[in-house]
Amino acid sequence: MHRWLSLTLALVWTSHSLPAVAASADVTLESLLAELTNPDASARWPQPEYTCRQASSYDRGTVAPDQPGWFANSDQNQFVRVETNAGRTEKVVLDADGPGCIVRFWLTTDRNKQGTMRFYFDGAAEPALIFPAYDLLSGDLRIGAPLAQPHPEYRPDANGGNNFYLPIPYASHCKVTWEEAGQSSRYYQINYRTYMPGTVVHTFTREALEASRPTIERTNRILAEPPDDIAGRSVAKEMEVAAGGESALDLPRGPAAVRRLELRVPKDPPSAPERQLRSLIVRIDFDGEPSVWCPASDFFGSGVGLNQVRSWYRSVATDGTLVCRWVMPYRDAARITLLNLAPQAINVTVRATVDSWAWDDRSMHFHAVWRYESDLKTPPPRDWNFVKIAGRGVYVGDTLALFNPIATWYGEGDEKIRVDGESFPSHVGTGTEDYYGYSYAPKPVHQTPFCGEPRLDQPMTQGHSTSTRTRNLDTIPFHRSLQFDIELISWRSTTLTYAATTYWYAFPGATSNVAPQPREAALPIPTLAEAVAANAPKRRPGAIECETMKVLAKSNEVTVSEQDMDPFGGERWSSGIHLLGKTAGPGDFVEIAFPAPDAQPRRLVLYATQAPDYAMLKFQVNGQPVAAILDGFAESVQPAPAFPLGVFAPRNGQFVLRVEVAGANPAARGIKYLIGLDCVTLEKP
Repeated sequence: MHRWLSLTLALVWTSHSLPAVAASADVTLESLLAELTNPDASARWPQPEYTCRQASSYDRGTVAPDQPGWFANSDQNQFVRVETNAGRTEKVVLDADGPGCIVRFWLTTDRNKQGTMRFYFDGAAEPALIFPAYDLLSGDLRIGAPLAQPHPEYRPDANGGNNFYLPIPYASHCKVTWEEAGQSSRYYQINYRTYMPGTVVHTFTREALEASRPTIERTNRILAEPPDDIAGRSVAKEMEVAAGGESALDLPRGPAAVRRLELRVPKDPPSAPERQLRSLIVRIDFDGEPSVWCPASDFFGSGVGLNQVRSWYRSVATDGTLVCRWVMPYRDAARITLLNLAPQAINVTVRATVDSWAWDDRSMHFHAVWRYESDLKTPPPRDWNFVKIAGRGVYVGDTLALFNPIATWYGEGDEKIRVDGESFPSHVGTGTEDYYGYSYAPKPVHQTPFCGEPRLDQPMTQGHSTSTRTRNLDTIPFHRSLQFDIELISWRSTTLTYAATTYWYAFPGATSNVAPQPREAALPIPTLAEAVAANAPKRRPGAIECETMKVLAKSNEVTVSEQDMDPFGGERWSSGIHLLGKTAGPGDFVEIAFPAPDAQPRRLVLYATQAPDYAMLKFQVNGQPVAAILDGFAESVQPAPAFPLGVFAPRNGQFVLRVEVAGANPAARGIKYLIGLDCVTLEKP
């Protein structure tokens, strides 16, 4: 899943690699900090050009979709190699040729934070930066939040995801290593740029850092409190959008750019925003091309409902104000349309701040699309597609709003991002929560400038959850295509509903595989109460539950107890529970009794459980032996086929079932002698 150090380096210039050129300007720590807070930067094709890749501790068993390790999940302690430097054993986390720059460093670990990280630049034998343990985030560079952003639950003695956004440029090469005594769970992700050959990059130094202190402090202030008094002409319209209707706002002729987009919606009654904001569609056309089709709440990063969002590019307030600060250029014309798919009208005020824009051959249109799918059963694991984009552009972020009907962590799955038709993704992650900047499964609602979790209904992610990530220096340029998938891997069996919003810039003519989904956007919002009722295990018709039967006798070594089968797909067992018997081996037994409905004989059918460590069983009913033996072995935990015991007359108003361990299947492993009894049904012969 996730957690701290090991890095993969896939530094490969694709077939469209450009020849070496002289960059228009040197890349320095100062220039990168300026880019970090320049709202125009992502809306133009990058200059100097770069690729963005990710090194991470993903399980190296992940090789290809047709290989068995494609969904391997031991995403920790995976390193490029181990080497000896000056007598030290160091594990290489990143080994990247430049010119380049580290633009995001996420890491986490267990409670053991002992160890040393070293940065080697430009082939030097000695490290330029040395950090004891986690001081990269806790203070050795004295960067401060939000450029160095520990998780809100971070403590020196606890786990928690940490994000480091201070750019670390290098002229020709960067190597990062990790040294520690022993081994703990280390997980990491490093996003890094590789500039075109010939780009002049000034390598990070302590001297450059000290010279940039005022800029760093100013950058932290701006990222924490994005300016809202954006210059430009304000164009607004109050709308009452009828049910099934739409209303549009035409913007001033271009060239121009939307620099701030605001919606104001009613916040009352409290239940209205969920359905209304999912069914209120933001549709934007730039220069005659459809560019945005997305439910309002998802577009602004809130997911389902009106949840507070405080990020660099978007803000959502619980008073019903939703703001987007992505710069959206257009050459000639732009129209913002609100489409209401809800069964009642909604009053909305839309306000766009529009300013001048110098349209050139690097200018791109902004895009956002929304993909929804319900009934996503997992296991089995699978890759779920957020988007496939054809064209030339820059990927800038996504929001994942989902519904999980059961109390379990759903997000073990890794992101896999392919650029320009890569056979193997240049971005492979370590878990859904790590991609979104936290770690170790569910965390409380939190906000950072570029990632956060605005909604989390339950600590174990039951109900609605929203995670969002936007990219700044870690945007992903693509020349021909980009494909974003994420694995569906849950701790327990569940059926998920996913709604993914993806954001990118692209040159005119770019397309995606995501079409508008008006039917899905108009659906009622699922509730937890409905989901719990729908997913509650059903009782088998006529079943007498074994876990409710009276235990008359058992071997001294045998223990019996109820077991909740929810982790194994509880709906497959009657009432979702079975009676678990733990025995020492052959000959051990348990006798259970249940009342007969009358004095007439009945055909008894047993429903039991099979698993890799379950025994072969023989039976008696009211002292009469059953000829057949039930083999409890199976490769996975599953209900056994219906097992007829035979026709028996009750004795003293009841049936007594004796279950005895007869042995074990040769393929059985582990304990081998467990008993699992679900229920018995009685039929007239």
